[in-house]
Amino acid sequence: MDVKVYTVAPEMPAMFDGMKLAAVATILYIIVRCLNLKSPTAPPDLTYQDTALNRFLLKSCPLLTKEYIPPLLWGKSGHLQTALYGKLGRVSSPHPTGLRKYLPMQDGATATFDLFEPLADHQSGADITMVICPGIGNHSEKHYIRTFVDHSQRQGYRCAVLNHLGALPNIELTSPRMFTYGCTWEFAAMVGYIKKMYPQTQLIVVGFSLGGNIVCKFLGENRANQERVLCCVSVCQGYSALRAQETFLQWDQCRRFYNFLMADNMKKIILSHRGSLFGGGSPKMVDADLRRLYTATSLMQIDDNIMRKFHGYSSLKEYYEKESCVHYIHNVNVPLLLVNSADDPLVHGSLLTIPRTLAEKKENVIFALTLHGGHLGFFEGAVLFPQPLTWMDKVIVGYANTICQWEKQKPACQSQGAHAAETKCSDSSS
Repeated sequence: MDVKVYTVAPEMPAMFDGMKLAAVATILYIIVRCLNLKSPTAPPDLTYQDTALNRFLLKSCPLLTKEYIPPLLWGKSGHLQTALYGKLGRVSSPHPTGLRKYLPMQDGATATFDLFEPLADHQSGADITMVICPGIGNHSEKHYIRTFVDHSQRQGYRCAVLNHLGALPNIELTSPRMFTYGCTWEFAAMVGYIKKMYPQTQLIVVGFSLGGNIVCKFLGENRANQERVLCCVSVCQGYSALRAQETFLQWDQCRRFYNFLMADNMKKIILSHRGSLFGGGSPKMVDADLRRLYTATSLMQIDDNIMRKFHGYSSLKEYYEKESCVHYIHNVNVPLLLVNSADDPLVHGSLLTIPRTLAEKKENVIFALTLHGGHLGFFEGAVLFPQPLTWMDKVIVGYANTICQWEKQKPACQSQGAHAAETKCSDSSS
């Protein structure tokens, strides 16, 4: 019986090993590129004018000038920062205890907000309330809001958090209207309640994402809205919905995919209130086509078919023009900190010329742009696991503390001559 013996050429194992190495190298290259591991860490890029207040802020709030270091393995990816925020909110979320307040509106709607008392005395000895406007479709029960509120309470701040109209699943709408991109009515009602109930308190205004648009628009709509306001902080907003709509339809940075996910979430919120919004023959919604809502794949389609009609706008362009803070923010004269991230997949870089130009023209504005952080992520950590508090949480409270410190010493500064006052105020933080 003949036995055939097959032999493997000696160069074959070496070729297989080479293919394995090439495959591993390719995978590592993709990981490095996707996770952006070669990107450096850096302090925020700041745009501001050289004033006594801004010098004091940068000396007394070191987080604005220190290097922001995200978790090493994944924190330099704006997508992963955004995804972790979107999925978990925060890593370890506290449960602050507050009271829910109900405010009837003139059109029959019922605004709600949650009120949290401070857990310590404020370092300035003053009564300070943070009035907070969350992101799109968000409310006081979201993890990132609870984490921020708990941190602020422990620093001596009372916190009032707006629940966007229709966002809480267990609160029924009392009129055929829900929150929109730039409607300030509910936020104004909450601020008015706080001013009336706490006549001695001063306000720190804070807005996240869509909430940033609302608070900046609210302050700029009427000078009276800035009374008793010490400062405002806006994080990760886009400033102009009209300019953003084109970028939100692009696949660059997967922005079109995020648009689809956000539209799907908005559909769920709207449909959960279909009886209040579409029942009873509401004159504002008779033209709203539910079939178009079901098939909508972008926020712009939902805004055009549904959202703009809550306030009677004749077109999507008019809705975006009137609801965007870009037309009001130049009227804000209180200290204003605008924070964005360069790797935010939702906010296109072209929109950031708005806050940068504003900071170049107005003395009260600081624009801080971080290299990393994604959309409302800003996680910090050594290698893999992020810390419970984010850079965003700490920088807002740090900025607010510094403003309160400035206000406390300002009378002494103002009693001096103009030159002496500037020297005293800027040197006091050294």
